[in-house]
Amino acid sequence: MRIRAVFLISVAAIPLIAAPIEARETLRDRMRARMVQKLEAPSAAGAVEKDYGSDPLQKLDFWKAKAPGAPLVIFVHGGGWKRGDKGNATGADKVTHWQGQGYAVASINYRLVPANTVEQQAQDVADAVAWLRGHAADLGFDPGRIVLAGHSAGAHLVALVGTDARYLEQAGLRLSDVRGVMPIDGAAYDVATQMKEAGAMMGKTFTQAFGADPERQRALSPTAHAAAPNAPAFLILHVQREDGLRQARVLAEALQKVGTLVTIEGFPGTGLKGHMEINRALGQPDYPATPVVDLWLAQRFAVD
Repeated sequence: MRIRAVFLISVAAIPLIAAPIEARETLRDRMRARMVQKLEAPSAAGAVEKDYGSDPLQKLDFWKAKAPGAPLVIFVHGGGWKRGDKGNATGADKVTHWQGQGYAVASINYRLVPANTVEQQAQDVADAVAWLRGHAADLGFDPGRIVLAGHSAGAHLVALVGTDARYLEQAGLRLSDVRGVMPIDGAAYDVATQMKEAGAMMGKTFTQAFGADPERQRALSPTAHAAAPNAPAFLILHVQREDGLRQARVLAEALQKVGTLVTIEGFPGTGLKGHMEINRALGQPDYPATPVVDLWLAQRFAVD
C-alpha cells in the first residue's frame, strides 16, 4: 500500500514539473485563487443587493444599521484586479462587527481586468460611493459620514480614489465627501516600484493590470497623487510582507508630507497567509487590528 501511494503521488507531480513555465504559473495562479477562497468565508447573509450601474458587475451588497442616520463603511474586495466578489472577499466577521458598532455596511463589486481597466475599476468605486450617497435616505444612513475601505487590490483602488480627485469628481463628488480611507495590506501604491519588485507569479498579474507604459503606471499610483488635496484621513494597515510594508510606508510618508492625517499600523503575519488573515480576521475581538480600526472609525465618524 505504501509503495502504491508513493507511485501515485509521483505520477501526479510529473505534469507540473514537466509543464512549460507559463503553464506552471497559470496553475499556481489558480491554486492561489483557491487558497484565497478557502481562507475567506462568504459573508452576504442579511444583505440587500443593489445595482449602482448597468453592467452585471456594478452591484453592491448593503447591510442596514440598527438605527437610522448611522455612518457607513464601504468595503472594496481584492483579487489581483481580475477576480474576487463582494460576497466572498469581505471576511466572515467584518460586517457583523461593524453593524455591532452601529454602522451600516456596503460591499461592492467592480468590473474586472482584463475585460476592463483599472481606471474603470476606480471609477466604479467612486460611482458606487455616489450611488450610495444618493440613496442614503432610503437606505437609512448618514451621507455625510462615509469611510472607504479595501483589501489588497481593493486597498489600491480606495487609495487611488482617495488621492486622485478625478474619479470622485466624475461621479459628482469631492474628496471631502469621504471621511477617511482605510487601505488594508494593499499593493501597487507605487506601481512602477511594485512591478520591479514582483516575482514571476505576481509580475504577470501586475502587467495585466497596469501594462508597460510608465506614464499610465504613474497615473495609477496613489503615491504619485499624494500632493494635496486628498481624502481627509487615512488608516493604512499592513502585515509583515516586505513589499507590502514598503509600499505602505512610502504612501504614508507621501501623504504626511503634505499634511494629510495618516495613521499607519502593522500587524503580525507574512506571505499570502498573513495577507489573507488580516482581511479574514478583522472584526474578531481577539485580532489585534480590530480595536485599532474601531478607534479610528469612531474618531472619523465623530468629526464635525
